[in-house]
Amino acid sequence: MFSNPKDSELIELLKNSKNIAVVGLSPKPERPSHYVAEYLQRQGYKIIPVNPGHKMLLGEKSYPDLKSIPGRIDVVDVFRNPAKVLPIVEEAIEIGGGTIWFQEGIINEQAADIALKNGLKVIMDRCMLKEHMRLIG
Repeated sequence: MFSNPKDSELIELLKNSKNIAVVGLSPKPERPSHYVAEYLQRQGYKIIPVNPGHKMLLGEKSYPDLKSIPGRIDVVDVFRNPAKVLPIVEEAIEIGGGTIWFQEGIINEQAADIALKNGLKVIMDRCMLKEHMRLIG
């Protein structure tokens, strides 16, 4: 059974990560993907939107998929239906995405196991905004 990293590991991850690809970032301010990404951006993280339907989001160039992003990604923050996350995990593995973070309500044990077996760190069913506020403030 999967278990999330300890708080000390989450603190280290949040302090050392710089580039966050947000898969499923919505242009709608009321959507969690939007306000979580906006919060993280205000905290100094580089947000990289991944949404094929938009060219720009939150003032940043949006990409159709993870493979299209130039440069390093520290965290792949996923806002997608749990049944659709396996291809995202496979792409994250392919690009060496470091950590895959499944937001609250996104639970896919199979995808988490595959990510772990391929060297990625995994956080599942947790909100990055809430964890940042709780652990770093």
